[in-house]
Amino acid sequence: MPAPAIEVKGLRKSYGDFEAVRGVDLAVEAGEVFALLGPNGAGKTTTVEIMEGHRQRTSGEVSVLGFDPGKRERGLKERIGIVLQETGVNRFLTVAEVIDQFRSYYPHPRPLDEIIEVVELTEKRNDLVRKLSGGQQRRLDVAVGLAGDPDLLFLDEPTTGFDPSARRNAWQMVKNLNELGKTVFLTTHYMDEAQFLADRVAIIVGGKIVAEGTPDSLAAGLAVETRAAYSVANDQAATLLKLAQDNGIELREVASGKPSLEDVYLELTKDAESGGEE
Repeated sequence: MPAPAIEVKGLRKSYGDFEAVRGVDLAVEAGEVFALLGPNGAGKTTTVEIMEGHRQRTSGEVSVLGFDPGKRERGLKERIGIVLQETGVNRFLTVAEVIDQFRSYYPHPRPLDEIIEVVELTEKRNDLVRKLSGGQQRRLDVAVGLAGDPDLLFLDEPTTGFDPSARRNAWQMVKNLNELGKTVFLTTHYMDEAQFLADRVAIIVGGKIVAEGTPDSLAAGLAVETRAAYSVANDQAATLLKLAQDNGIELREVASGKPSLEDVYLELTKDAESGGEE
């Protein structure tokens, strides 16, 4: 079995008396899309920044592509790409010029034309960055992250502020990356995005992983309960209706369906406080 692209065991991070990350364990297999979900202040950003090598851990073990990111070795930096929520690039260069600038920083960059094709900016390659739309700018951010032909790409909130059409285009871009064999580590606040893109997800609350698995397996394991209403499997609906009729019970609303990843997320984070250090 190949080694995981990312392996984290017993990860902890403290700021004085406050423990932001409290014993996180997770593994990301090579070639998969993995999503880390959690409310603000849950420890999500701290965990990701430790894996990227941007923040030192207090204790625990972290391996990224076989490297300890805490050592900030060049060998790791050459094999990962990081796409932040905002990337500062020269707005008076063309799309192709910006990508080439970042390609020059790496020993074995991915060919320019391939990068432009993957992020679907072929028709904009000679346009100035300042003339790009928000969605096109975000694709350029991903292109910058791909400049060094990384094995692992960190994507931080890739579609925040996008309209529905732009979000769908971005989703296809992530699918394109995965088809190239890239491992993608994704953070997002959009549950439909995680459900559509991720092979597996982990939900972090209060500095701990509270659930991990495929989106479908997590949804299947949840029995959603609301005010005077219960979820039942589709094959139980007829029994429920007959039982209500036989006992003179009026059902004001009957809906067929199954829990979603969003249902799971809301159930697991309903008591979490927002704000504070992530």
